[in-house]
Amino acid sequence: MAGHSHWASIKHKKGAADAKKGKAFSKVARMITVAARRGGGDPDMNPRLQLAISKARAVNMPKENIERAIQKGMGGGGGAELFECVYEGYGPHGIALMVEILTDNKNRTAPEIRKIFERFGGNMGESGCVSWMFEKKGLIIVNCNEITENEFMMLVLDAGADDLQRVGDVFQVICLQTSLDAVKKSIESKHIKVETSEVSWIPKNNIDLDEVAGRKVLGIMDALEDHDDVQNVYSNFNLPQVLLDEMQTTK
Repeated sequence: MAGHSHWASIKHKKGAADAKKGKAFSKVARMITVAARRGGGDPDMNPRLQLAISKARAVNMPKENIERAIQKGMGGGGGAELFECVYEGYGPHGIALMVEILTDNKNRTAPEIRKIFERFGGNMGESGCVSWMFEKKGLIIVNCNEITENEFMMLVLDAGADDLQRVGDVFQVICLQTSLDAVKKSIESKHIKVETSEVSWIPKNNIDLDEVAGRKVLGIMDALEDHDDVQNVYSNFNLPQVLLDEMQTTK
């Protein structure tokens, strides 16, 4: 059974703040464009596009922006070709990092990401150096005030989920990638709001951090996510309760 990352469960809290920056829209637009280019412009026939549109709606991206990004992916918007890759490495205090990239210039992006690793005392490694510590799974996040834990456990396990755990003030549901849509629909059929639904790198085990280490690790996570070409950052750390409480009250 894969572990549960605190980072996976608190990332969605940053969504509202990030949506105030144009950067959030541009990153999601890239995601939609690549999804449409790879699998077509019909979200009903393209699960990857469906997930990308779901992320766009989560940050209140206007419908016309979504449609423009789809058209661009279908060849109607021009622009430079985007390359997908994953950079791996170790951050401060030995945490493992998986950084998903969408870039139009890998020769520019790679050294910039490497510099962020080094600035926080980490190092970017070769492909495969930390990916063995993770499993690619479906991830769904729901606020705890939506339903009791026992009721939710029965609901998601019946729908095909592998596991459920409470992290701070949210429930984190883990399932197979192939089960993600079915589990999400089962949750929503009970009129429960899904905060996040995505395919995610879930750590097999986690490193528990104290407050000082936690703050430094959050620094590198924020710096990586702030880079224009970074789509997602995954790691294998757990924060102390004092930082979890602090993040729950941060608007």
